[in-house]
Amino acid sequence: MKLFFDFLPIVLFFIAYKFGGGIYQWDGQEYDIKGIYVATAVMIVASILQVTITWLLTRKVEKSHLITLVLVLVLGGATLWLQNPNFIKWKPTAVNWLFALGFLGAQLFTNKTLLERMMAEHIQLPDAIWFRLNIAWILFFIISGLANLYVAFNFEEATWVNFKLFGLLGMTILFIVGQSIYLSKYIEETPKETD
Repeated sequence: MKLFFDFLPIVLFFIAYKFGGGIYQWDGQEYDIKGIYVATAVMIVASILQVTITWLLTRKVEKSHLITLVLVLVLGGATLWLQNPNFIKWKPTAVNWLFALGFLGAQLFTNKTLLERMMAEHIQLPDAIWFRLNIAWILFFIISGLANLYVAFNFEEATWVNFKLFGLLGMTILFIVGQSIYLSKYIEETPKETD
């Protein structure tokens, strides 16, 4: 459920792109509004609501949501203001590369990786395994960012929108499944109580 909530602004972006563009009338004037601009506006509103709802329910907000919100506001705002979709196309790459920098920075400048900080209370692993997992996440974020740029600037806009939802989400799910399989050999089963 959390993964769906995390990806909700992207899902709404996709839906708005597919169904939101067209001819609109305002004050007797007709405006041809492209789907990418409608989708960008929807994603901005959805990201603000995501952070607001999280804050209202839990009185805390994940740093990843805040980072994404700032980038959506800046790059989405630039897309709408300058009527240039290239800004919003950079957003997934910027988010992924900032996460890669965060994971790398924690590994280089602190005594624990970010993964260890997030997961240590749920699973105990040797330092070498935390290190390998952190490197895997750094590489995943870098590759995801590169894949986004490749699709965004080498294919049609509609293909990029599909990739943004299905491609990046699919890559993330596959990576998490792979990580779970890797971690399964380090999880100790608790013995069942006998009567």
